Amino acid sequence: MAVKIKKILVPLDGSANSFRGLDTAIQMAREGHSTITGLYVAGITKPRTNDPITPLEKILLEHAQKIMKKAKLRSAKQGILFFDVVSYGDGGKRIVDIADKKNFDLIVIGSRGLGTMKEMFLGSTSNYVLHKSKKPVLIVK
Repeated sequence: MAVKIKKILVPLDGSANSFRGLDTAIQMAREGHSTITGLYVAGITKPRTNDPITPLEKILLEHAQKIMKKAKLRSAKQGILFFDVVSYGDGGKRIVDIADKKNFDLIVIGSRGLGTMKEMFLGSTSNYVLHKSKKPVLIVK
């Protein structure tokens, strides 16, 4: 029995590995006529609506916009519909939560990101997602 993959979630942090994950997702999306949602998780608490934006928030949001623009262009060149989402909080937890709540069929994640904490074989975020997600996870090296 073949599983239809229609919605692919790709966490992006700007690292080469996260874009390798995107490239793999693009190939899969072309074959399965799927859509891709790029997810950038800013590792800070979500700002309150009425609070002025801090310099750190501004830097993170500009970084997110730059990454998403690059990812959207890369996907569009291959004819793939790309959506972008920016979220706040702990990266691994947010990825797993969003994958479940938005009913994604697959998470495609790079094996290591930009994080400073490195584990022996997997980055801490990809390791968390692999072990905590109820959705299938493809880790791209």
